[in-house]
Amino acid sequence: MNHRDLQSQLAEAGYVADENLAMALYLALSLGRPLLLEGPAGVGKTEIAKALAEVRGARMIRLQCYEGLDASAAIYEWNYQRQLLAIRAAGEGEAASAVEERLFSEKYLLRRPLLEAISQDEPPVLLIDEIDRADEEFEAYLLEILSDFQVSVPELGTIQAKSRPMVVLTANGARDLSDALRRRCLYAYISYPDKETELAILARRGPQLEPRLATQIVGVVQALRREELEKKPGVAEMLDWAAALAGLGVNDLADDPASVQASIVCLLKTAADRDAVPGEVLQRLIGKAA
Repeated sequence: MNHRDLQSQLAEAGYVADENLAMALYLALSLGRPLLLEGPAGVGKTEIAKALAEVRGARMIRLQCYEGLDASAAIYEWNYQRQLLAIRAAGEGEAASAVEERLFSEKYLLRRPLLEAISQDEPPVLLIDEIDRADEEFEAYLLEILSDFQVSVPELGTIQAKSRPMVVLTANGARDLSDALRRRCLYAYISYPDKETELAILARRGPQLEPRLATQIVGVVQALRREELEKKPGVAEMLDWAAALAGLGVNDLADDPASVQASIVCLLKTAADRDAVPGEVLQRLIGKAA
């Protein structure tokens, strides 16, 4: 299989990947390296991992990053309640060392996404989503896993991966990532799709629309991204808008201005952006798209 075969398989799974992204994915799979994907929110970075899992017939395990994320939420923690019950149930004659050895065994270990990913018999797709939202200290926890695919548990020792997961990391540019993390990954930047690519995405992922309406939808969304907005609409918002217009029975954006104006709640997600695109501006963009 080469990168074009992978590109075709992703398309069959509903994801339209360009040549550069398909090559990055192919090399990451071939070399067994994590792939770091950067780009604006809403361009489909998370969807890549979902499509890859579908193509590979693999389980997808997702770690959603956030500020304050630590090892107990991402790697493992002990099941303290179950340990406490075991202590209460232990016979008075049982040696303390025997109780301790039994309590700190894998039976009482709660596997969080990172440990769960390396514990699978078949390689899963591990999605580490929005890594730039986590603290810099958390990146240190990742380095051992991304380099050696192992986890160190003080009470048990080092747990080696049963199979090597396919790792996809995403980042939206909330902060700079460390050089150490970047060195361990292959890299691809995903921008907003061009008009032809977005039309192909709409054809595969959206509702069945007349070609004229599909062209208008993509044209307006692409024009909105060139406006001075706080949050530019991504591919997901474009698909939501297309579904909303289909549900409203709109066949041409110029035919029902009131419904079209009301439906931009699917595209514009802040009050400032709504104010920046009043009816006359939207109609101007629709006219250009037509």
